[in-house]
Amino acid sequence: MLTNLLQAFPAVAQAGSAETFEQLLQRPNLRIERIVSTGQASPPDFWYCQTQGEWVLVVQGEAGLQLEDEAERRLRPGDFVDIPPGCRHRVNWTAADQPTVWLAIHYGELPDTEEQ
Repeated sequence: MLTNLLQAFPAVAQAGSAETFEQLLQRPNLRIERIVSTGQASPPDFWYCQTQGEWVLVVQGEAGLQLEDEAERRLRPGDFVDIPPGCRHRVNWTAADQPTVWLAIHYGELPDTEEQ
């Protein structure tokens, strides 16, 4: 069981070959996960649009997060963003020289199905 956000990264994350998502806790209308990025980004012209809100905190590393109709936000350790349900957003880049560790809290739900 994972008990430290900065330890025990999955092998593919350690190798830098894939972004990983690990569920830490799930309750009705709430999911907490650790995301480990190693240089990954959203595909060109791709925007996430989720039915749940998502509060994200960068614990380690750096990332460029963009919400639709806003300039890119450079996130460093300790920076967090609340992404409301239905808000289009994308990850423009993550640090390639070290893992970027995110704590993501997904909450609530819109009546429509999740779209990406």
